[in-house]
Amino acid sequence: MNLFHPKILDSFKGYSGALLSKDVLAGITVGVVALPLAMAFAIASGLKPEAGIFTAIIAGGLISILGGSRVQIGGPAGAFIVIVYGIVDHYGIANLLLATAMSGVFLFLMGLFRLGTLIRFIPVAVIIGFTNGIAVLIGLSQIKEFFGLQITKMPAEFFQAVQTLYAAADTVNPIALMLSIGSLALLIAWKAIQKHLGYLSHIPGTVIAMAAATIVTSVLSLPVDTIGSRFGGIPSGLPSFEWIPISWGTAQFVIAPAITLALLGAIESLLCARVADGLIHDRHDSNQELMAQGIANLVTPFFGGMPATGTIARTVTSVQSGASTPIAGIVHSVTLLVIILFGAPLAKNIPLASLAAILMYVAWNMGEWKKFADLKQFRLPYRLTMLSVFFLTIALDLTVAIQVGLLFAFITFIYRISSLSRYEPASAIDFPELQQHQGSISAFRIYGAIFFGAVKLLESIENELPSTTLVLDLKNVIYIDVSGMDAILELEEACKARSIRLMICGLAHQPYEMAVRGGLLERVPSDFIYPDLQHGIAAAISQSH
Repeated sequence: MNLFHPKILDSFKGYSGALLSKDVLAGITVGVVALPLAMAFAIASGLKPEAGIFTAIIAGGLISILGGSRVQIGGPAGAFIVIVYGIVDHYGIANLLLATAMSGVFLFLMGLFRLGTLIRFIPVAVIIGFTNGIAVLIGLSQIKEFFGLQITKMPAEFFQAVQTLYAAADTVNPIALMLSIGSLALLIAWKAIQKHLGYLSHIPGTVIAMAAATIVTSVLSLPVDTIGSRFGGIPSGLPSFEWIPISWGTAQFVIAPAITLALLGAIESLLCARVADGLIHDRHDSNQELMAQGIANLVTPFFGGMPATGTIARTVTSVQSGASTPIAGIVHSVTLLVIILFGAPLAKNIPLASLAAILMYVAWNMGEWKKFADLKQFRLPYRLTMLSVFFLTIALDLTVAIQVGLLFAFITFIYRISSLSRYEPASAIDFPELQQHQGSISAFRIYGAIFFGAVKLLESIENELPSTTLVLDLKNVIYIDVSGMDAILELEEACKARSIRLMICGLAHQPYEMAVRGGLLERVPSDFIYPDLQHGIAAAISQSH
């Protein structure tokens, strides 16, 4: 039970009818919000609209029941659009389902082996870079529907997509464009006046924009693409369970996309959970959340669904509507189920131009554009990391972007830590007796970490060896790795080759454990090991007489 303990089991202490009513109302609200987003995300990903709705119902319910956050709402997310569209384009829908299921296994294993906290080590610059890059790609992917361009199929690659859009620039549908602009304007206006609407402020702008565009399209019989004309509408019920064809050869074929989906799903869900923690002043269980995400992504593909993760916009909407337990997320799924059971025929007239406007709005709000304006406040490595991830996400691939971003962050971290590691000779003010033994006895204080990025520090000391005794004070060394210990052992060998006594002072905690494991204490006599520099220098002077 300690390994698998959903948050819902601890959510009902002090629960009351008033809290239940708030959860139910919040669940209904966020269910209505999720409807246009789920369809829009699926369509933008190259799938049918019902794939997004089924994912929101099944994965959303499983994440709420099994997750490690009290209020997180799961379902299809905008961050997945670019990845899913690329997988569908290169591998096909059948392989997308397999990759999604495999990503679920990876996510579950990440949570089972307690790797949830490691996601927090991904630098902010990397997260902002790929988030903004994905936002740009989402906006780019919606230009076709926003302008009503006559394009049979949009390429997945950035430069080819731009070229295709440019080639079709003379096929703009003015009616679709006016509908898109009207929907976008309504979204922006609704957001601006929402605080003055009283109870109506709880109605999301996405629903208002979609409903208004659908009514206008139906009443005026506008010549624009709709869900009905493109996909034939959506089914009024859940799909049946169908086995995904699985073979070792196919699994090898999609393992890279599956890993990408798992990593992105883990990052998105845990970031969302942290945002939720701040809203309700609670602390989520990151490993339990990953296991729940894994189960949801493993199950959903067998019902024709797409990848799912925690969704920040819907989670915030749920909390602001009064949610306090996973009941709200369960009600959100039930609400969507009721909508498709009884209202599926109404979806036929939803114009794709309106959904494109909604996604444009989501993409804009998804990006952290102010961070680019603030770049001048940061050092060059931070700027380089963020911008490289941003441009690589757009131009190449999210996986490559994250790899390069982590590499830049890794190199920057090594450089910064190595620059903080230093050594200095013992002060003549603190140890005036050393002045009488200049050239024969040298004492150095080492600060920081002795690791593979700072071994030159010991090489520099080796170039300043005295004639009889070297005293090293490691009191201010916080960490020594294997490479650092090897460098110390090499320094000990150099001293032995020149008949120089090496005295070690201040070994404690991790450096002491490393000295034991590395064999340093076996090679340095016990009477050359001292608790502090003062005793070491006194012994060195005493032995020199």
